[in-house]
Amino acid sequence: MVEETFKYAATPEDAETATAAWADIQTCREVYNHALTQEYRPRPDSDNPSYTAMQNKLTGPDGWKQRWPEWKDVYSKCLQMAIRRIKQSETVLESLQDRGYDVGRLKWKPPREFRSIVYNQSGFDVNHNTDRAGHAIVNFSKIGDFHLNYHRPLPDDGEITQVILKKEKTDDWSVSIVVDYDPEYPDKPPVEKIDPADTVGIDLGITTFIHDSDGRSFESLDEQRARDRIERRHRNLSRKTYDSNNWKTARRKLAQAYDRLQNRREDYREKLAHEYTTRYDAVFLEDLDVKAMTEDGGNSRNIASMSWRETIQAFKRHGEKNGCHVIEVPPEGTTKRCSQCGCETDKPLWVREHSCPACGFEADRDYNAALEIKRLGLEQLGVEAQTMTVGQGMAESTPAETALPGETEEPSDDVSPKRVVEPGSPCLKEPPTAASRQG
Repeated sequence: MVEETFKYAATPEDAETATAAWADIQTCREVYNHALTQEYRPRPDSDNPSYTAMQNKLTGPDGWKQRWPEWKDVYSKCLQMAIRRIKQSETVLESLQDRGYDVGRLKWKPPREFRSIVYNQSGFDVNHNTDRAGHAIVNFSKIGDFHLNYHRPLPDDGEITQVILKKEKTDDWSVSIVVDYDPEYPDKPPVEKIDPADTVGIDLGITTFIHDSDGRSFESLDEQRARDRIERRHRNLSRKTYDSNNWKTARRKLAQAYDRLQNRREDYREKLAHEYTTRYDAVFLEDLDVKAMTEDGGNSRNIASMSWRETIQAFKRHGEKNGCHVIEVPPEGTTKRCSQCGCETDKPLWVREHSCPACGFEADRDYNAALEIKRLGLEQLGVEAQTMTVGQGMAESTPAETALPGETEEPSDDVSPKRVVEPGSPCLKEPPTAASRQG
């Protein structure tokens, strides 16, 4: 059994339904803030109430609903899940802390930061057997009906465990349906039957989004127009009076610009992940530490826009669905190391060609890295790699000049790296300056 979330765009039945939904969301926010600031303490303590104890305080003669009668207008399970959200938020903070992020503590939520309500196990009714194709209706207790853009059917044998109603920052509504079901995914091929020709190594880059070991590359998305639109709408928002109607309209348009860019990125990586995991038996990627890379230098904006970690997660998710092995390999040295002989050569970022001083192999920098990733992936998977030939997509390499005369053995086409003069890779030489040309 797996748990999967199906997200749909939603439209309320009428204005009263939308108003009731937002009012219930804000009531859940009040319960969350009260439990967090008045009852809960983040550090372990003998008198620190558990989440179940705080949930029990909602009812009873002296319960919170008696002190604030308007809380009775919200479905009881939703109020319990609002308290449970404290635990979920804590889990997220702990996972970020484990990954090296400097996290603080949970804080009081303002209205614009609490935008969803959760129905768990009961209080909802999903009807997707309507007369209209691509249409479904979800009824929320004490709120009303929401119509879904039912673009993706739910599993027939699945059990709906919870439904999340959310008002996005764009002021559009969405409904996420969490389903437990037993998917019919194809089995991954046994390792001993995998042909190295049916595997691929992928180098995630910036100048090209993906460069694989079969010589294909996919360009990064051109985001300049989207970034210009976002900056323009930021400036427009800054000119409005805070919280006025014009300010709210400008804020919504800015959120739409961000949402549009995010959707483009997600669509691009999901399509690439689906294509690769359906074509190959195994896909090898680098286990990149994106956080450290974004903190390391001045290229953090481009690195963040590549969404490398989200791309890797997309490959893993599609690998499970399509019966493909998705393996992460250590990224250290994949750019410096020659995929043919293993000789390491430092290459500045501006150098886009690999030229090995030991074996003479020349190729695109990202292509060489993809070949090395594939070699490491096959080694980690336990598959014996084949020797790549020119006909299999490998560029022809020429050995460098030997250092010592007087071979005592029979001539061979292979030159030992120990006997190679390292004249220096021609692509590593700094471009000549005007002064050096004149001199």
